Amino acid sequence: MRGLLTDAFRTLVPPAGDRHGPLPPLMLSLTVVTGLVDAVSYLGLGHVFVANMTGNVVFLGFALAGSANLSALASVVSLASFLTGALAGGRLGARFAAHRGHLLRAATAAQTVLVAVTVAVTALAGGQVGTGVRYTLIVFLGVAMGLQNAVARRLGVPDLTTTVLTLTLTGLAADSAPAGGGTPRPGRRTLSVLAMFAGALLGALLVLGGHLVLTLALVLLLLAVTSVAAHRLSAGDAPWVRTGP
Repeated sequence: MRGLLTDAFRTLVPPAGDRHGPLPPLMLSLTVVTGLVDAVSYLGLGHVFVANMTGNVVFLGFALAGSANLSALASVVSLASFLTGALAGGRLGARFAAHRGHLLRAATAAQTVLVAVTVAVTALAGGQVGTGVRYTLIVFLGVAMGLQNAVARRLGVPDLTTTVLTLTLTGLAADSAPAGGGTPRPGRRTLSVLAMFAGALLGALLVLGGHLVLTLALVLLLLAVTSVAAHRLSAGDAPWVRTGP
């Protein structure tokens, strides 16, 4: 337990000279964003994911098999949007290959703009999700999450992918003491799971309470704060901004 708490604290407050600098807490904020966004997409846009592509592919299979309440078109649009965002994220990664701080700043700034569009569209619609609003949100949120996933992959912070928890949960169990492992980064892995859970829980409470615009506005705020923080913290030539070992 002491090791878990120590690792969790070091993830939230990285020590001076840490290889990844301030990236771990910033990535945790993006993990909360993922939970919020998937609550919006699944509960507010008709049972479709825009961040969790594993679930989306499964939903597409269910929809094509004739399952009620699932839309094959929505799943395909979400997949295409996510891949478009991932492509853009790959291009950003190549452009800012030498500076992880600038990469995160640029990516979250782009996400902020994309999510701002969803806030404006939803607000203008009075929080009502018709077909036009639904697909607008799927496209813009899908692009934003594809971008985030690609950039998180390029940043390379262990156990903080921000969108996928399957390997994180597997690592918690497979590398635990009962399994004979050394339990690397137990606090970071636990925080990643809790961040996703917290975002999903809060998002679900807001969406089910009829506060779709507020949920998207919260996503917008988290992304904007993360972008500003990345900008300020990446000034200079700290060792953590460089890629490689």
